[in-house]
Amino acid sequence: MAEAFEDGVNTGEATRHTTAAMFHVLFKAAAVLGYLFCSLFSDNFVLVFVFVVLMLAFDFWTTKNVSGRLLVGLRWWNEVKEDGTNVWIYESKPDNIKIHPQDSLIFWTALYICPLIWLVFAITSITRPSWLLVDAVALVLTSANVMGYWKCQKDAKNKLKMFLAQQL
Repeated sequence: MAEAFEDGVNTGEATRHTTAAMFHVLFKAAAVLGYLFCSLFSDNFVLVFVFVVLMLAFDFWTTKNVSGRLLVGLRWWNEVKEDGTNVWIYESKPDNIKIHPQDSLIFWTALYICPLIWLVFAITSITRPSWLLVDAVALVLTSANVMGYWKCQKDAKNKLKMFLAQQL
C-alpha cells in the first residue's frame, strides 16, 4: 500500500499538487459549462449529451484514480471475487505522507458541491426528460465518488482510532 502512494507523491513535507487540483476542477467545470452553454453553439442534443457525459466520465476517472490519491491520500475501488460477490476496498495514505491543506480544501469542496449543482439542474429540468437524463448520469457519477471517498475517509478515521487504542 505505501509504495502505491510513494510513486511521485510527497513523503516528507506537504506540497501542492497543482496539476491534479486543476484537472480535478477542470473536468467538473467543463461538464457544468458544457451543460449550460453547449446548446448555444449547437442544436444537436446528442452532441451536447456526448460532450457532457465524456467530461463527466473524465471527471469520475480522474477523481477516483488520480486526484483522490494525490490531493487527500485516499483511494477506493470495487473488486469482484470469483464467487461473484463484490468487495469494496478503501485505502488511505500512510502516516508519513503529508497532505497540503489547500489540496484537501479544493478536493473536498469540488467533490461535495458538484452533486448539489447537478441536483439543482435535475430539479429545474424536471419537465425536459432528455436533459433530465444528462442530470441523472451526472448525479450517479458524482454521487458515486462522494460515497466512495466518504466511506474511504470514514475507514481511515476508524483505522486511526484502532491504532490509537492499540497504543494505549
